[in-house]
Formats: sequence, structure tokens, C-alpha cells
Amino acid sequence: MISPLELSDLAIEIAREAGELARRRRAEGVTLAATKSSLADIVTDADREVEALIRTRLTAARPDDGFLGEESGTGSGTSGITWVVDPIDGTVNYATGIPLYAVSIAAVEGVGPDDWTALAGAVNSPVVGEMFSAARHEGAYVDGARLRIAEAGEAGALLATGFGYDPSTHAGDLEVVGRVMPIARDLRRGGSAATDLAYVAAGRLDGYFERGLQPWDFAAGALLVEEAGGRFLRPEAPTIIRRLCLAGSADLVAELERRILQET
Repeated sequence: MISPLELSDLAIEIAREAGELARRRRAEGVTLAATKSSLADIVTDADREVEALIRTRLTAARPDDGFLGEESGTGSGTSGITWVVDPIDGTVNYATGIPLYAVSIAAVEGVGPDDWTALAGAVNSPVVGEMFSAARHEGAYVDGARLRIAEAGEAGALLATGFGYDPSTHAGDLEVVGRVMPIARDLRRGGSAATDLAYVAAGRLDGYFERGLQPWDFAAGALLVEEAGGRFLRPEAPTIIRRLCLAGSADLVAELERRILQET
């Protein structure tokens, strides 16, 4: 039976090749392929090409595994392991030339993000030149250096967030920001959920919150946070239409959950 470390090594290898392809295609010029949920929710030809590369490499190495990709959908497997892939997380950044984007690859056991167990993950930031990786019970790393989450200091928590593509949700997102700012030192909005989660794991950010993420957005990053000693949470709430994701230390996540869901 393959170990999480072996899965992590495979994720790193493929994420490195995929990141180089994404970086090269960006240098050549980006071609918009389509919009998805809204005019702002775009996909480039590079997204599709990078995901095809990842899927081909994974199929060759692990033909019995399942696949869940942002661009090409689901492929069933028989091994019990599924690869959850975002070929270019931060496509708007990518398309406009902002260098904050990442390739995110995770191996999970189980069906659906509420029931799966993440075994391994890699988040490659090809322009910055950093490879974040984790294997279950083996820790989280960036280029070989062990990661550890930060604890918010007296000045408050340095937080990151993101907003959905649907303009009708923006007022609610800004309301959420207002609820958490009393405990924040400052707020960052990077545009790549996978990168934000990696930065929480690395202690560069104290915490992260966002509504409406998809499984491929957080599968690898959530494992990074957990293996760095933090907590990743997707609380259920009847008044929240778009599912909330929270990351940080256990205490900070609990406080974010309380403030955002307005629990007493």
C-alpha cells in the first residue's frame, strides 16, 4: 500500500512540471477560453492544458485512482484514492499578470470533502518559486523547511479572505469582513485560496476565511494547515448559503466562527 509520503512526492513532482507549464504559457500570452459562473469567473486555455497534463501524469502513475479537477470534472477509480486538482488557482491573477497563482494537487481518501481524509498535497507557486507540501502525520514543508502556524499577537490577527464572482454576494462578504475586523491587525486579499492557506501554514498569515470555495480550492491547502499545527474548518449553518472555510490556530478559528456566524 502506498504511503502518504510517496503520494506527496508524486504530487510535488507533477505540481512542479505543471507549474512550469503554466509559467511558460503565461509568458507566451494568455488566451481566454471561456467564462463559467459569471463574466468575472474565467478559464484560460492554460487552465485546461495544465489540468490535462496533471491528469495524464496521474493516470500513468496511478491508473486505479479517481480524479476530481476544476476544469475536466470527475473520473472514478477503484483504489479508494482520489486526486483533487486545481491547475491554476488564482486564474484572474494569472490572466492579468499578477504573479500570485498556484498549482494545487491533493490525494484524498473517501467521497466528498465532508467525509474524505486528505493524505498528501502540494501547492506550487511557480513565479515566486516555492513548493509547499504535506503528507498526513508527516508535517508540512516549504522547499524542505518545516512549517508551523502562527499565533495572533496583541496587535491582532493578520487575516486573508476572498470574495465570490457573483456580485450579489459582495455585500454579504463585506458584512463578514466588518464582523472580523475588530480582532484583525490587517486584511489581505491575495486572489488564490491555495496560496492563502499555504501562507497560514507557513505562519505568514494568522488566519483565513472565505465563503463559497470548491473542493479543489482547499484540498491541498487544508492539509498544509493541519499538518502545520493549525485547524481547518467548514462549519455548517442554516443561514449561510455558500459554505464557509476557516483556517488558523484552533483559538482563532473558533473566534472567527463565532463572529462570522454571530453565535453568542
